[in-house]
Amino acid sequence: MDFQQICNRAGQSLSLQGKVAIVTGAASGIGRAIAIRLAEMGAAVAVLDKNSQGGNETVRLVVQLGCQASFIPCDVSSQAECREAVQRVIESHGSIDILCNNAGITVRKDVLALEEEEWDAVLDVTLKGAYLLSREVIPHMIRQGGGAIINMGSGWSLKGGPKAAAYCAAKAGVLNLTRAMAIDHGKDNIRVNCVCPGDVNTPMLESECLQLGEAREQFMKEAANRPLGRVGTPEDVANAVLFLASDMSKWITGAQLVVDGGGIA
Repeated sequence: MDFQQICNRAGQSLSLQGKVAIVTGAASGIGRAIAIRLAEMGAAVAVLDKNSQGGNETVRLVVQLGCQASFIPCDVSSQAECREAVQRVIESHGSIDILCNNAGITVRKDVLALEEEEWDAVLDVTLKGAYLLSREVIPHMIRQGGGAIINMGSGWSLKGGPKAAAYCAAKAGVLNLTRAMAIDHGKDNIRVNCVCPGDVNTPMLESECLQLGEAREQFMKEAANRPLGRVGTPEDVANAVLFLASDMSKWITGAQLVVDGGGIA
């Protein structure tokens, strides 16, 4: 086998041609980058988000590349909206091969400052949303013989962080939910994995800076203080999701892939 044949074979393992993917929280940031990357590799992507303007912009960017995407408004903390969104994808495409539970929010407060409604909001979107979408999608994956679910964790799924009590709790829950789902549904040929990013240059990171009342330049300098010396990009995370969504990782399930420039090394 020559070098070109090896490259072609590797490319086929990463190809998502003919696959159907759902990406939540895809109106901006990491979710948008994931939607674009999966579409570039051949998947038809359903962009789910509450933000219609941002969601439609993601679709525009995908279509501009000659790829396929559609926007479905969805509050992932609502069972009814999750069910309707999944049904729309099934009606349009007939199957769901990939689910990326990326939607999440953060409130940068410790438990003394955190209001109950803020705790509920972070847990509802970040953790409950992954449960609700998975609950709707898994029966379809079982019927079609398998699929891949990628949940979005965080470096703070694995360790604590300052003034982020609800976020740390939610992201730790996402990681252990991933493990439990992988155990339960391995028999169904459904692989469930978790990507755990460090600080990534997104609107959410900008929001954290504002919430903490810190100077942006110093905040970003501290965020870049890791072995690889920079803040991550949404594309860094999207590439990890692509790997876990593709046949390149077909014997990986119940795992966490840390994508953080060495931040928790």
